[in-house]
Amino acid sequence: MTTDTPSQEPPGTPAAGAGTAAPGAESAAAPGPEAGPVPRRRTRPEKKVEITDPKAIRALAHAARLEVISELYSTQSSRTATELAQQTGLTPSAMSYHLRALQKWGIVVPAEASADARERRWKAAGTDFAINSGGAVAGPDFAVIDIELDAFRRRASAYARARDEQRQRGESAEPLPAVLLASNLLYLTAEQRGELTERVFELLRTYELEDPGSIPPGAERIATMWSMIPDDRPLPEP
Repeated sequence: MTTDTPSQEPPGTPAAGAGTAAPGAESAAAPGPEAGPVPRRRTRPEKKVEITDPKAIRALAHAARLEVISELYSTQSSRTATELAQQTGLTPSAMSYHLRALQKWGIVVPAEASADARERRWKAAGTDFAINSGGAVAGPDFAVIDIELDAFRRRASAYARARDEQRQRGESAEPLPAVLLASNLLYLTAEQRGELTERVFELLRTYELEDPGSIPPGAERIATMWSMIPDDRPLPEP
């Protein structure tokens, strides 16, 4: 999922969203699992779902709804309200309400039911999802960014706790690091910003599973985040 602010960045450049953190000078790393086979990019037609209506964007400012969008668009698999409720900590009835709200804005759609299905399944309405507020100052997309940052903090804290528990048990650390956060300062033109964003997302796509139901041995579910935003500090004097 991407959040676009065209007035500040070139077209297609996200201010924040689901991507990968760019490695840089400042980083915090921790042990991670050994890399498994590189999954191939799924062969499927691309369909981008872009939300521009401020009302729809405000409706997304809910942690459970963003979790649903991330799950369905990232996996490209169908889920029931009960399955999604278990993942988000809601009741199935509350999740059904959120799914209907997302359906109203064309973000999710009912999936084809299996022969023995007793509950409606839902899937993403496309392959990629983006929020575009038109660059409005303090637009509703900033509330979405806050929720995404909260999710990052939750994952980072959970990973740190799990790592500490592993050390307390005397278990050895994995050989390869899992980068929690990396940052860098670059001087980029508008054209370079667009090029960098395109290259980052193209690289991410090469790691999308061709078959979401066939996960490579040793693979671990990893959440990524890519952000590019102008620095608010003044340039140093020459």
